[in-house]
Amino acid sequence: MGRINDAFTVVYIGIAGGLYLRPEYAILNSRLLSITLLLVAIITFKILYQFSLYPKYFTPLKHIQTPKERTWLRGNTKSIFLETPYTEIREWIHTMSNDDIIRYYVVGNLERVMCTSPKALGELLVTKVYDFEKPEIFRKSLRRIVGDGILLAEGEEHKIQRKNLMPAFAYRHVKDLYQVFWAKSTEMVNMIQEDLDKPSRKTGSHTDNTIKIDTWASRTTLDIIGIAGMDYDFDSLRHKDSEVNRTYRRIMDPPSTSMKILFVLGMLIGKPELAQSLPTARNKEIQESGEVIRSVARQMIRHKKAKMEDPTAETGIDIISVALKSGTFDEENLVDQSMTFLGAGHETTATALQWAIYALCKHPDVQSKLREEIRSNLPSINDNTPMSASSIDNLPYLNAVCNEVLRYYPSVPTTVRKAVRDTTLAGKHIPKDTTLILSPRIINRMEELWGEDADKFNPDRFMGPGKANTGGAVSNYALLTFLHGPRSCIGQGFAKAELACMVAAMVGRFHIVLKFPDAKLELREGATVCPRDGVVTLMTPLEGW
Repeated sequence: MGRINDAFTVVYIGIAGGLYLRPEYAILNSRLLSITLLLVAIITFKILYQFSLYPKYFTPLKHIQTPKERTWLRGNTKSIFLETPYTEIREWIHTMSNDDIIRYYVVGNLERVMCTSPKALGELLVTKVYDFEKPEIFRKSLRRIVGDGILLAEGEEHKIQRKNLMPAFAYRHVKDLYQVFWAKSTEMVNMIQEDLDKPSRKTGSHTDNTIKIDTWASRTTLDIIGIAGMDYDFDSLRHKDSEVNRTYRRIMDPPSTSMKILFVLGMLIGKPELAQSLPTARNKEIQESGEVIRSVARQMIRHKKAKMEDPTAETGIDIISVALKSGTFDEENLVDQSMTFLGAGHETTATALQWAIYALCKHPDVQSKLREEIRSNLPSINDNTPMSASSIDNLPYLNAVCNEVLRYYPSVPTTVRKAVRDTTLAGKHIPKDTTLILSPRIINRMEELWGEDADKFNPDRFMGPGKANTGGAVSNYALLTFLHGPRSCIGQGFAKAELACMVAAMVGRFHIVLKFPDAKLELREGATVCPRDGVVTLMTPLEGW
């Protein structure tokens, strides 16, 4: 499609230039009218080509199966926005032959390809992983918030960065961070308790014990990544209006309908950067917020460098200390890595905690069973006892619950790749510039991989011999929350341990129910996907722990 857009541009410039230079060819002796009519004709043909002719006659992906029902506007979906049609994809997987790959069309008949078998996923994620990259439009969008670190690096640059950052995320290093995870988790619980005890919550004999999970989750994970990542405590739990916390809350708001429409229009006319290039209030807000985060990250790097040069100071066990010791990264790249850890590292786990509390409220039997294990094996949060990695890792049901939350409710349910060269997947030709969709939300719930109860929340699947990590799935590619291979999430061990500590502290201390248990689940779809209301709960403190 990119080549076609370029061709249209060349044709337009060439013909328009000819008309301008040769007025005898102008319609009604008007150059402006001629150019206007020519532009209308080209746009009309381009729309006709993209909406109708390309999918039926010109796509180089005809050999890949596609659903039969398709409209000129919405493609195979029911949406006028660029959204992954999860419901439809599940239906296609069941009704179409399992041919490793399916092809479908979204709004404006923009073409998408999705891998649906371990064979195709293995090639996409491992053996041919560097044939596919994040599309530049998404990298450009994310770069404003998370810098140009390992998350957005590609090819050889990615290999170098990952190799030099891996020691910071090795288990022998992460296990020393459990005490940080636990200390902040207990601080969160104690501050929730303080909030519940405020006189303003009491009206006569009634006490309002409403707690919104999202704000506590994001503040806690921001503090954790600050200490564990950069040896710096943002203290967001005690200062919710801190500059960094307010900045992240602004930029994590989902895009408005107008921005979604602009993005669709940009994609349709071959200018995907349109929505980001316009001087809108939202773009200005994101730009300013990114500058604040970069400035904070730079200050932390310089503070850390000075601390490491001081022979009397403790260097700490944080991630940036490891990166500095490697000698591979200059200051600007360390700033980018810090922005990546801050942005991606705290928001995804905060989202996971929201889903964990939501799931435990929906399954009170699971919550009760989990609380019994926690209270029977972990010291009281009031003991101020440092938490060891083994104490958390040796709680099988806690880890089963967390694994099931990550399976059933992936924080990032879909990611996108673009072929950077002609290649193949599962024996099928994939031309350069093909857009591919990777969807943990789909793969993590496929019956072919997880069995008949794949679409049910069931932590017990991770219990029993040999199931603690696999959940009994038939393939290594059945669980894609953290992806796989060279581009898998480098911080997955960090995130799992962090989530386990937060869930343990919260469930051990409170009985939790949804304030509106019968409300329809509505999603907030931004950088991550979580319940729109932030999970509004009623939390009852429990004695004896």
